[in-house]
Formats: sequence, C-alpha cells, structure tokens
Amino acid sequence: MALRHSNPNPRVGCVIVSSDGLVVGLGHTQRAGAPHAEVMALRAARSNGHSTEGSTVFVTLEPCSHHGRTPPCCDALIDARVAKVVIASMDPNPLVGGRGVERLRAAGVVVDVLPDGSDIARASRELNIGFFSRMIRGTPWVRMKMAASLDGTSALNNGASQWITGERARTDGHAWRARACAVLTGIGTVLQDDPRLDVRLPGVTRQPHLVVVDSDLNTPVSARLFEPAAEGLQRQVWIFHSALDPERQTALAAKGARLFHAPGIDNKVDLAAMLRDLARQEVNELHVEAGYKLNGSLLREGLVDELLLYQAPMLLGQGAGISSLGPLNQLQDGVALKFISVDCVGEDLRIVARVKGRDTFLQSPDI
Repeated sequence: MALRHSNPNPRVGCVIVSSDGLVVGLGHTQRAGAPHAEVMALRAARSNGHSTEGSTVFVTLEPCSHHGRTPPCCDALIDARVAKVVIASMDPNPLVGGRGVERLRAAGVVVDVLPDGSDIARASRELNIGFFSRMIRGTPWVRMKMAASLDGTSALNNGASQWITGERARTDGHAWRARACAVLTGIGTVLQDDPRLDVRLPGVTRQPHLVVVDSDLNTPVSARLFEPAAEGLQRQVWIFHSALDPERQTALAAKGARLFHAPGIDNKVDLAAMLRDLARQEVNELHVEAGYKLNGSLLREGLVDELLLYQAPMLLGQGAGISSLGPLNQLQDGVALKFISVDCVGEDLRIVARVKGRDTFLQSPDI
C-alpha cells in the first residue's frame, strides 16, 4: 500500500527483529503527515507485547533526522533502545543525507549501510526512483503511458481510440497511475476526450494531482477534470500556461485550478521549467497520459525517462501514432531505449522501456 499512498514521502518499509531472532514488528510509511515506517514497526512490536530493547532494525531508507511533517525517526529508534540498524540505502534528501546515521551512531546504535552495488540497495532506490530523481536531479521521474495497436496506431483518423486495449490492461494502467504523485495531460486530450484522469480502483486512498499543459488557457470551466475524483478523494488541478488572459485565469482559478505561468519559445509552455516547478511541488513520479503532439514534444526535448506501452493484438493501419517524434534523417537520432520488462496483461502486451542513460543517478547517488 505504501507504493500508492506515501507520496510525496519515500516508500519505506521496516522490520524489527528481537535479540533472540524473532520478527516482532513490521511497518511501512503512511500518508504524508502520518507516521513513518520505523514508528509503525515500533508500535506494532509494542502492541504485541514485545520489547524493542537490543533489537535489530532493518529499514529500506536511512531514518530521517529532521522535523518535517513528523518528528525524526532516528530519535524514535534511539528512545526504543534498539541495538543495531541496517539500512538498504542512504536518504538523498539534503535535510537527511547522512545525518540520520550520525545521530544513531552518536547514541551508541550500531549502523550498517549496505553497499551501493548490492541488489537490496538497488531495489530500494528503484522503489523510490521518483524520490531520488526529485532530490538528486531536481525533476520528477517522467513515465509516459501509451496504448496502441501492434502496428503503433493509438487512434483512428476519425479520432476513435476507446478502447484499443482490454479491460485488464486498462485496470493495470490505473495501478500505475495510482503510484504517481501527478498525472500530466495536454489541452488537446482535454478538448477531444474530456477525461477525468483519476484513479478508479477499489480501496484507493489518494488521488494524484492533475497537470494540464494549456499554453493558451483553453481549458473549459465545464471540463470533467474539475469534477470530484473517484471515492470523493481530493486532488489539485494545476494548469501550466504561457498566454496571459486575466478573465480566463480568474474563471479557472474559481474552479479551483492552480495556474503556473511558464512561457517558453513560440508562446508554448516551457516543459523543462514545468518539470522543475513540479519538483518544487513535491512531485516524485509524473505519469504522462497525453496525445501524440505533447508526447512528441516531451520526447524531442529529452524529458522522458520511461515508457509504459500497452500493445493490443490487432492491426489498425493508418491513424495517429503514439508520438510526433519524427521525421528523422538518421537512425541514430532515434530515442534509444532498454527494455525493463515485457509482460502479458490479459490479451495485451505491456512493455516498460527506459530511455538509456536516464537512470544513471541511481547507480551511485551523490548523497
């Protein structure tokens, strides 16, 4: 569950093992402002009548050492008189980075940090790829979701696209949407499809914010994206624009939208500046569900980290592609990818492919 609802905090798990080798406490980070993994595991141990004195604590990320939305986790471990803490990965947050370890050791707690190259350390960083991206690069991890036929058609020439993929693939897409801090789309998709772009899954506990790239402020005040999200959960609608139109800005703000003025070249939104702004809004993973034009712009500007592509077992021939990337003159001008996974989801194929070189910050993070 922490995969979906701990945002914008990192996804952290904690296991407490007693001095005689018994697992006495388990916990994971709760929603922002609620207890972190270490506190949850300590509470679990105590609620079951177990002492934590002399125990060993295994945690996926360095315990925090600063007062943020919650008190420092390293203080809770020190107060619990644990003997040892084993950390899978150091925290890239400059407010923490090493200070948690120093505080624990100063209190006499033995601390082991796994080597960066270990499988567990890499898995911990992959679990928090968006958090590491925001802290180290200053931008979210950008994952672009697309659905197409086997020959790459995402919509017919008449605009028909619902539904190319099957129900299981669409449900799977909602699970990926749910893990993101925000969903990004473009004004073309808003005007053509009038989507809500919320998460519609059983048991959903939070909704990602919705980001719209709308250079000329053409988002209708009647758009469905302003309707309450599924389960009545709150989310914010953020509109990035380049034009200035006080009347439209006032009308959209009255609907609850937050407006970000990010002018770029040719009166378009500066997409790179937008990503930096989103990082400042604590967006870790940005899930893109847009049309081929915005997809092409993001790819051309080198702003995409990962592709999430669902391919249906059908051929549709001419129609809209998944992005307006080309035309290219040389093969080497294409976007080089590496496959992360290829799986069948229902009758469809799900491909996760990462843009080569975009994840190098994970290999040996500068913390």
